[in-house]
Amino acid sequence: MAMDRREFLKIAGLTAFLGIGGKAGLELLAPGDVEAAVKNAPLTAGKKWGMAVDVQLLDEAVMDKCVEACHTHNNVPDVGNPKEELKWIWKETYDHSFPGQENEYLAGRYKQKNFLLLCNHCTNPPCCRACPTKATWKREDGIVMMDMHRCIGCRFCMAACPYGARSFNWGDPRKAPKELNPNYPTNPEFPTRNKGVVEKCTFCAERLAKGQYPACVEAGNKAKPGVLVFGDLDDPKSEVRLVLGKRYSIRRKPELGTGPNIYYMI
Repeated sequence: MAMDRREFLKIAGLTAFLGIGGKAGLELLAPGDVEAAVKNAPLTAGKKWGMAVDVQLLDEAVMDKCVEACHTHNNVPDVGNPKEELKWIWKETYDHSFPGQENEYLAGRYKQKNFLLLCNHCTNPPCCRACPTKATWKREDGIVMMDMHRCIGCRFCMAACPYGARSFNWGDPRKAPKELNPNYPTNPEFPTRNKGVVEKCTFCAERLAKGQYPACVEAGNKAKPGVLVFGDLDDPKSEVRLVLGKRYSIRRKPELGTGPNIYYMI
């Protein structure tokens, strides 16, 4: 049975969505099709996805583009209440972003600057260990996923995450104010969710499966090329590894031992 890359990705995405893995998932493909399809999908072969953020290129306009692209693609609504805010990617000040990087004489341009924050997709994610239903788990390629249909809303993962990277739906996102969300949901291909669940950034895993970059990376680099570099941290020849090898970078709370995989190049 001949199978092109698009058909393979469709089946692969379905098996991942349904939680079918190993031999059961591969039985949907004919012998030999797996190897051929994977060979034609290089972006899905990452062993440890990560991101490098060029702080010098990062400005308010670029961050706004990234937030808009992420929330539009993932149907993240604006509920109009800061206390119930849903965010997959957001802006935060230096002091709140890097509390462990204290410097009394830090350059003013950094003290007054906002930084772009998202889930760090940690190497040792404490959120996964805290979840009693395995609604959040770490994939083999390093992405910390979130199954909003399995989530029971206990918020143990939120308490375990030291980065504030998870949001809880206090109300039904589909009933968000129309004046704030005139076109919600914007992306008909991404599922909406019910109230009472936790959600977070997933590195746009469904886009990676299609050979595309995360929505924030695509939007950010369209506005200012090179501001967000995404790739396989385990590949010494990848673009993200090459730029990290040339620039000094910091991470959020690395002293906690979680191994964050978002790097900020200063």
